[in-house]
Amino acid sequence: MTRGLRIMKIIGLTGLAALVLGSMTLTEVNAKVVTKTVEYRQNGTVMQGFLASDDAFKGKRPGVLVVHEWWGLNDFAKDKAKELAGLGYVALAADMYGNGHIAANPEEAGQLAGALRGNPELLRTRAKAALLALAADPRVDPKRLAAIGFCFGGTTVLELAYSGADLAGVVSFHGGLPKTQPDDLKRIKAAILVLHGADDPHVAAADINAFQQAMRQAGADWQMVFFGGAVHGYMNPANGADKASGVAYDARAAKRSWKYMRDFFQEILGVKGRD
Repeated sequence: MTRGLRIMKIIGLTGLAALVLGSMTLTEVNAKVVTKTVEYRQNGTVMQGFLASDDAFKGKRPGVLVVHEWWGLNDFAKDKAKELAGLGYVALAADMYGNGHIAANPEEAGQLAGALRGNPELLRTRAKAALLALAADPRVDPKRLAAIGFCFGGTTVLELAYSGADLAGVVSFHGGLPKTQPDDLKRIKAAILVLHGADDPHVAAADINAFQQAMRQAGADWQMVFFGGAVHGYMNPANGADKASGVAYDARAAKRSWKYMRDFFQEILGVKGRD
C-alpha cells in the first residue's frame, strides 16, 4: 500500500471529502470577481457590455462605467473593469459600437470612432444607455455613479459630463478634448479629472486651452494633470514603447494615473477601495 493510500485509509472518505470541500472553498475565496455579458439597447441596436463585480463586497456600492479605446470593447477595457470590481465597485465596460464589435485594424477603428465623434448626440445617447444599464444593477447605488474612459473613451466620458448626466465624476485617460456645445456649460454636474500625456501629439495646445477655458466658464469642478514624457495611449501596455510614434505605454504615468483616479473616487464616491 502506498503512503498516499494509507493516508486516505486513515482519514476515511468523510475526511477526504472535507479536504476537497476545503480546497474548493479556498479557490472561491481567492477568486471573488465575477463577470458576465450584459445586453442593453440603444434605439434598437443591441449593445453587449461587460459587467464585473466582487461578491466579497456586500450591499449596494458605487458603479463605474468604463469606455473603451477606439478598438471597441476588447480585453484592455474588460481588464480595467475587473480591476475596478476588485476595488469594491460594480463596473460595466460599455459597448459603444454595438453587438460587441471590435475593429480589425486601425482604419476600421478610425472609421467607427470617427462616426461617433462626428455625431456627439449619438455618442452621448449610447453612453447614457450604458450608464442606465449600470445603474439598473441591483448591487449598484444609482446615486453614486462615475465613468472612466481611455483615448476615444476619454472623449466619450467628457461628452457624457457635458450632457449633464447624473454622475459624481468622470476620468479621462489620454482622451480627446471635445468642444462643448452651446448649452453644455449650464448642464455639467460631474467633477472632471483629465489625465494627459504632456507629450501627446494627438491633442493640440489650442484644444487644451479651449477645454480649460470652457471649464472655467462653466464653473465646473475640474482638474487636469500632465505626465512628463508620456504620449498618447500611455495606459495600455499593448501600445509598446516607441514614443516616437506618438502612441506608447508608459508604466510610471499609468501607475500614477490609476492612483489619481482612486484618490478622486475616494473623494467623490466615498469609497477607498481595497489595496
